[in-house]
Amino acid sequence: MWFRQTGAEFTANRGEANRQAMCSIVEAGEIPGLLAYVDGVPAGWVSVGPREAYPRLERSRAAKRVDSEPVWSVVCFYTAARYRGRGLMRRLIEAAADYAREQGAAVIEAYPKDAALLKPTTGAAYVGISGAFTAAGFVEVARHQPARPLVRRTLKPE
Repeated sequence: MWFRQTGAEFTANRGEANRQAMCSIVEAGEIPGLLAYVDGVPAGWVSVGPREAYPRLERSRAAKRVDSEPVWSVVCFYTAARYRGRGLMRRLIEAAADYAREQGAAVIEAYPKDAALLKPTTGAAYVGISGAFTAAGFVEVARHQPARPLVRRTLKPE
């Protein structure tokens, strides 16, 4: 819910209220992201949707708009500890791009950490690692902060 709310809203709704807000999104029929399964067990998550679904991006220096083109955004990941280091982030990025394309998106972007400039901790990787996006065909189009590239991928219709 972090990117879907202002800082004040997120703090005011901390805990159960934010969990209920996410449940309400799902119950309303919106798909807030994608799950990854390994042998039938939930292993990871990626939040993906139209940029407009994430109000916090409008105030983010790292995610400052580069143009007025409509885009979809990949904003956060979670991978269960036992599945880390297995390339799941890359697979989630590919799935997010495929899903965005299926929904009619022409461009998808993300705001990952640049591992070459910032040694990511488990928590720091929640926005993704730039190398995983590069490997998935994203290219850097801007860098509003030293360790946070804005990367994009054009989605070709199938």
